[in-house]
Amino acid sequence: MNRRTFVGNASLLAAGLALPSSILAAAAPTFPVVRPAAGQRRFRSKAVEAAIAEFKKKVKDPELGWLFENCFPSTLDTTVTYAERQGRPDTYVITGDIDAMWLRDSSAQVWPYLQLIDRDVPLRNLVAGVINRQTRYVNKDPYANAFYGDDTKVGEWATDHTAMQPGVHERKWEIDSLCYPIRLAYHYWKKTGDKQPFDAQWQQAIRTTLQTFRAQQRKQGPGPYKFQRVTEKATDTQPLGGYGYPVRPNGLICSAFRPSDDATLYPYLIPSNFMAVVSLRQAAEMLTALAPAEAATAADCTALANEVEAALRQHAVVDHPQHGKLYAYEIDGYGSQILMDDANVPSLVALPYLGAVPASDPVYQNTRKFLLSEANPFFFKGTAAEGIGGPHVGMDMIWPIAITTRGLTSTDDAEIRACIQALKTTHAGTGYMHESFHKDDPKKFSRAWFAWANTIFGEFLWKVYQEKPQLLA
Repeated sequence: MNRRTFVGNASLLAAGLALPSSILAAAAPTFPVVRPAAGQRRFRSKAVEAAIAEFKKKVKDPELGWLFENCFPSTLDTTVTYAERQGRPDTYVITGDIDAMWLRDSSAQVWPYLQLIDRDVPLRNLVAGVINRQTRYVNKDPYANAFYGDDTKVGEWATDHTAMQPGVHERKWEIDSLCYPIRLAYHYWKKTGDKQPFDAQWQQAIRTTLQTFRAQQRKQGPGPYKFQRVTEKATDTQPLGGYGYPVRPNGLICSAFRPSDDATLYPYLIPSNFMAVVSLRQAAEMLTALAPAEAATAADCTALANEVEAALRQHAVVDHPQHGKLYAYEIDGYGSQILMDDANVPSLVALPYLGAVPASDPVYQNTRKFLLSEANPFFFKGTAAEGIGGPHVGMDMIWPIAITTRGLTSTDDAEIRACIQALKTTHAGTGYMHESFHKDDPKKFSRAWFAWANTIFGEFLWKVYQEKPQLLA
């Protein structure tokens, strides 16, 4: 467009007249088509497509519309395999570039679609299929974090020093691996009233979860689980015969690994214990309503939730000389603690997102301010963005999931807008979120295909569109 045309268009706009559509089309920014073609998508949801069309029509920022169109359906487009198994829905969900199904990631990847399943029966069946498959996996091995679609497959970690089985991709014990399936099941049930996924096998999975949590309180010693890997990466293995550093039992549950799949330093991982309290109470409510014969199990779930909650109140809060009362990230029961946060959820910043604490909780607010500052050793601030990372990828690498959960838990419009802007400007022209990117150069990123990061970003944009659309202008 030459200068004369620009001046003429400016005059038209000043006079309140509409520009010709040909000029508007020429002036509008264009973005490459990066979403898989319709024929190459793994699953199609009418409700998701309708949400995309609505967002793109109403939100005037074309780049946000493009990002939403790419990211929100990413899980459905690229990672799901849906079928029926013995007459029941069955859904296998990979993370993206790793052909394995994590209990955590698969739950988080389909979570944003729950709000749409009442208007899309195939999408509802797909989520039910995730619940059914997760039930099988938990009953197969409650200490495993990730599984293969093929129950007979022996994978790359078969030589880990732990009780590996065929069909298990990785056997890193993480509290949240058993919490996320309950979270998904509970909200699916609340949304649909469907009882079919919650049969005897699902009830067994809850009993198994309860038994595993009890064992990992380590009141009678370290319990049945241990893990070691022959590796040069210290965060991929546990010391002291695979049991990790010792704890003094105090009612909390030990987690050998973090949601990042990195080893804990001190086994009482605080954000995951908070999530366990929520999940145990959700399981108790479901058992009470759906399985009266499991009243004793429901009562045991409630009792353990109360015990862990009391232990959190007593042991998880520390006094910081500058920041006041804070939630620690990890403790050992002997007085040792780590003050930090990791990008993966459950994290301390994400506690309100998980329903674990209200955003107004004074200790949470103190903790949030601490974590979103350079007092947190894994908070990185550069020329491209600022945000939380973690040991998993290394220093100076910010995780989009952490920026997204910061926005999802914020009550400040300026902060929410800043999070959107940071995510909008750090996708390196790809149209997708990544696992992490360098604080000074978004083109240095890890994992180009990481569906959880995409889908939760879509969830964030949809939430802002519904609640505060002016922030997307």
